[in-house]
Amino acid sequence: MNGTINLFKPRGITSHDAVYKMRRILGIKKIGHTGTLDPNATGVLPLCIGKGTRISEYLLDVDKEYIGELTLGIATDTQDMDGEVINYSSKKVNKADIYKAFDRFRGEINQIPPMYSALKRDGKKLYELAREGIIVERPPRKIFIYDLKIYNILDNKKIIFYVKCSRGTYIRTLCHDIGELLGTYGYMSYLIRIGVGDFSIEDSYSFEYLNSLDRDGLKSVICPIDESISHLDSLVVEDKFYNGLINGNIIPLERDMIKSYEPNIPIKIYCKNIFIGIGRIIIKNHLPNIKIDKVLI
Repeated sequence: MNGTINLFKPRGITSHDAVYKMRRILGIKKIGHTGTLDPNATGVLPLCIGKGTRISEYLLDVDKEYIGELTLGIATDTQDMDGEVINYSSKKVNKADIYKAFDRFRGEINQIPPMYSALKRDGKKLYELAREGIIVERPPRKIFIYDLKIYNILDNKKIIFYVKCSRGTYIRTLCHDIGELLGTYGYMSYLIRIGVGDFSIEDSYSFEYLNSLDRDGLKSVICPIDESISHLDSLVVEDKFYNGLINGNIIPLERDMIKSYEPNIPIKIYCKNIFIGIGRIIIKNHLPNIKIDKVLI
C-alpha cells in the first residue's frame, strides 16, 4: 500500500493519534501526516502511506481551507474553545464594523504565532512553556490569506466564516486578532478543515468507514502517489532513458524543454507510461537536464 488516504479527523484527537489509529487499521507502520490539525478541529488530514511518506514534504506547503466560528467578547489563553477564559468584554459590535475588520485580514499579513503551539524555542515546544506559565516573545511571520468571507453573523457575536490560507496560518490567532481589531476579544469556537490542496472534505473517509473495509477495500481508497501531488507539473521522458531514470542518473533533455519548465522546481517524472518519481530540471553547460530526486517505483 503506497499513496495517501484523505482522512476525516474527528475532534478530540491529535494528528499523531490519527496516525497511530491508521497504523492499526492498515497494519502498516510507515504512515505519516502532512502537517498537524489541532485536536479541537475536525476535517481533512491527508495521511501518507508506505512509499507515500516520501512525498509528505511536497504537501506541507499547499493551501488550506477552513470553515470556522469566531465568538466575540471572550478571550481564552489558547485562543480557542479548549482554553481558560482570561478576559471578557461587553462591548457591542455592529455588523458593518465586523465586515470592515474581516476586510483588513485579506492578502499578505504578519501573524504572531500563539504560545499554545508546537513551534519550538531552544528545543522546547511553546505549549510546554505556556503550561509552565512562561511567555516568550514570538517574532511575527508572513502568511497569506487568499480568501476570507463571512457566511453568517449571529447576534453580532458569533461569526461563521470561510478562509483559504497559506501554510503556517493559525486560524485561532486570526480570530483573536480580528477581535482585537474590533476593540473587544475573540476566540475560535469551532473549526473544520475542508481542504488541503486538492484533498477535499467531500472525498474524505472516517475511521468508522475505514474500519469496515476489507484489505481490497482499503487499497481502493488509497490515492496513488502521483495523484496525491497533482499540484506539481508533469514531464514525460523518452522510453530509452528508463534505466537511467530509475538509477538516479542525470538525463539530458531537448534544449527547448527549458521554455516549458522552470529549473529546480519539483516535477513528476513519467517514462514508459509509469510514474518514476520526483525530479527537477537542472542546467549543466547551458543545457537542460533532468535530475531525479526521489525514485518512487
